Amino acid sequence: MKLSALAKELKEKRLVGDCEVTALCTDSRTAAEGELFFCYRGTGTDLHLYAEEAAARGACLVCERELPLPCAQLIVPDGRAAMAQLSAAFFSHPEKHMRFSGVTGTNGKTTTCHLLASVLEEHGRAVGLIGTLGARFMGRTVPPDLTTPDPVSLFSMLDEMRKAGVQDVVMEVSAHALALGKVAPIRFDVGVFTNLTRDHLDFFGDMERYGGAKRELFAPDRCRYAVYNADDPFTRTLLQWETPHMTYGLENPADAFALVEEESVQGSRVLFNLSDELCETNLLLLGRHNLYNALAAACAARRLGVPPECIANGLGKVKQVEGRLEKAAHFRGADIFVDFAHTPDGLEKSLSCLKELCEGRLIVLFGCGGNRDGGKRKEMGETAARLCDFAVLTSDNPRFEDPCAIISEIEKGYRSISEEYVAIEEREKAIEYALNLLGAGDILLIAGKGGETYQEIMGIKFDYNDKDTVKKIVGKLS
Repeated sequence: MKLSALAKELKEKRLVGDCEVTALCTDSRTAAEGELFFCYRGTGTDLHLYAEEAAARGACLVCERELPLPCAQLIVPDGRAAMAQLSAAFFSHPEKHMRFSGVTGTNGKTTTCHLLASVLEEHGRAVGLIGTLGARFMGRTVPPDLTTPDPVSLFSMLDEMRKAGVQDVVMEVSAHALALGKVAPIRFDVGVFTNLTRDHLDFFGDMERYGGAKRELFAPDRCRYAVYNADDPFTRTLLQWETPHMTYGLENPADAFALVEEESVQGSRVLFNLSDELCETNLLLLGRHNLYNALAAACAARRLGVPPECIANGLGKVKQVEGRLEKAAHFRGADIFVDFAHTPDGLEKSLSCLKELCEGRLIVLFGCGGNRDGGKRKEMGETAARLCDFAVLTSDNPRFEDPCAIISEIEKGYRSISEEYVAIEEREKAIEYALNLLGAGDILLIAGKGGETYQEIMGIKFDYNDKDTVKKIVGKLS
């Protein structure tokens, strides 16, 4: 495809020269002859600095200013926004050939997407799933990178999905993706809002900007139909859009709600009322927060034409979502769970769920990530101290920060309520210590990493997984 042909996708542009574009490229180190390299001013660096290397390798450029380089250049006002539009065009607009369901919110995106995908598959649809745990479609899996992939990876994957026969794409849409225009070419058939609580303020600065990014998913030109959480205050802001919608909730009046008929550590028997259509299912996922996730998925599925019986069957088939309040082991009469909860709200929901089911002591092990929103550390300490009987504070992706300093900030919140805790920096040693505390009837929640397969320290991602670590230590102690 000619660069001049791709340029027709953009309203504002200036073309300097022309060439045949054979591929899209975001890494100057791997650029090759005929590839199109994207330059833009990022949050951490200006990718125009790498244009010379890409051009020397034979690439042409998309850039925000003309560069003194002997290659074809497409000059645009915003290189990042152009990347999404040009990626969609280069891969022949796969977003126009499949139905899209997008889920956004601070917590619950991954589980809601898995539940919705299961329901759609129960209805006989070929489904592609994209999110924090990676992507899957037609028996193929793609390892995780970002919650919402960058446009080149995203539209390349969507092209593969379309060619493989995928009919429905269910994807997590992060606030970062919305703020950076990653999914701008996609018009979602259904958009789902789960909740809005504190997270990512290192990037957005305040809750208003963070919420504003999520709000963009539900604009009438971006979303044909919306599903809103009636129990979250931010829904009032979302309702300012004139997008057709329905609501779900457990506390406030809503179009859809649920009644728990039976509940145990094995799951719940639940009756869903979806705008006066009833369906009953055995929900195997624990916790009140998963009732919300299931309701959200059910509402989206109903809008997509899935009958109640398929919704009930599909929801009931999801036994576990990796790293989301996932039972990792049973040891010395105690249950051990791993969970991705890495915000005050997420930690509170998971601990509250387990507290109701715990017959002995509730113990939590967690840390906070480095070079991220530091303001939530004290809050998470306070949350844990209120709800658990004992805590083990440890390291969680310290990145370029001192892990002991991060733990110290968590301690400030925890010690304002309780002194029942210990701090152990090395996560594997902390887990072994926590396991040795357990007795019959106890529950241990290992929070923060969920299904992550690494521990990031000083720019290096070391192989690490909480669930594997638990199994290894349990085997040793047994």
